[in-house]
Amino acid sequence: MNTQRIVILGAGYTGMLAAVRLARRTRKLDTKITVVNPFARFTERLRMHQIAAGQELADHRIPVLLAGTGVEFVQGWATSIDTVGQRVIVDGAAALHYDTLVYALGSSTDTTIVPGAADHAWTLNDPRTAHRLSEHLAAAEADGGTVAVCGGGLTGIEAAAEIAENHPRLKVTLISSTEPGAMMGERARAYLNKALDRLGVAREIGNAVTKVLPDAVELANGALVPADLTLWTTGVRVSPLAAQAGIETDARGLIVVDPTLRSVSHPNIHAIGDAAAVRQVWGQVHGTCQSGMPTAAYTADAIARALRGKKVEPFRFGYFHQPVSLGRKDAVIQFTKVDDTAGRFYLTGRAAVIYKEAVSSSPVPTFKMSKKMTMSVQLSKGGEATRATA
Repeated sequence: MNTQRIVILGAGYTGMLAAVRLARRTRKLDTKITVVNPFARFTERLRMHQIAAGQELADHRIPVLLAGTGVEFVQGWATSIDTVGQRVIVDGAAALHYDTLVYALGSSTDTTIVPGAADHAWTLNDPRTAHRLSEHLAAAEADGGTVAVCGGGLTGIEAAAEIAENHPRLKVTLISSTEPGAMMGERARAYLNKALDRLGVAREIGNAVTKVLPDAVELANGALVPADLTLWTTGVRVSPLAAQAGIETDARGLIVVDPTLRSVSHPNIHAIGDAAAVRQVWGQVHGTCQSGMPTAAYTADAIARALRGKKVEPFRFGYFHQPVSLGRKDAVIQFTKVDDTAGRFYLTGRAAVIYKEAVSSSPVPTFKMSKKMTMSVQLSKGGEATRATA
């Protein structure tokens, strides 16, 4: 058998785990694995709000994390995919040929859905932007300034709490068209709101943002929320690369996959994490690290099994928790049903802080340990709720 060329696009949580695990799974096979990523530093997306609040994180380098695996790292932007010639063009020039492609390009915050957001709002899409935001927040605090955080999802909640805790002289307002933490149970949500009150985070709830201005946020009811700085955390978009290549995607640009996470239009392309439209019998998986890393581990195992001529079983997944940090000293964990709706149990306070930190810090140690052994990264396969094929 000729050398099997496997190219992985993206070195986030999913791409990194897929690369390290696949290298171990295929170490006795004739494979060449290449990872493509624009930056050499590994981005801890779960911690971007900490950088924005002024905290320094460990500088993990992708080549170092891949050391000893035999995986080649190519730093650059994937600019196009030639599905006929089976090659990826990097930075518009270099061509990487593949037999199998793992598409792990992930997602970013969508600033195109509201006028002014792209021009006047900050995002937490990468460490460089988050670090620049931290500098502006420090300057705004010195002047007793105002900050608007748009989006009442987990990212918005964590960012608002972190900023308020680290910059107590800032007036932080969390803006959401729905109640913050609406996905949580009533008791966990009540605890969350008490924590936001303690941190002095004001809330504007029930009105969508209609425009972002240089010094304010305009709401649907016409009200203006003063904002020296605006942080945008709502809305998700994915890279257009797959759609441009003629790979079948859904209305949001996610690659449509079969039960084994292979593209339905190009079976030698596997999509994982935020890039894939993954359906289970209970519904569609939404992009989180909790769901993304299991897709990566599964795909690495599936490719290795297929190369050995073995049967590949369908992917099964169920949600387990919604961990939310509320600054460095508090947190709330909502345990969930397999479809990510709130369950009966939740965790708060110091125990929740320890739990949340264990979750946030787990990916990098998982990469390192996966060089030596097969690590379990899936908290739940959903039991009976996911046994039938979607």
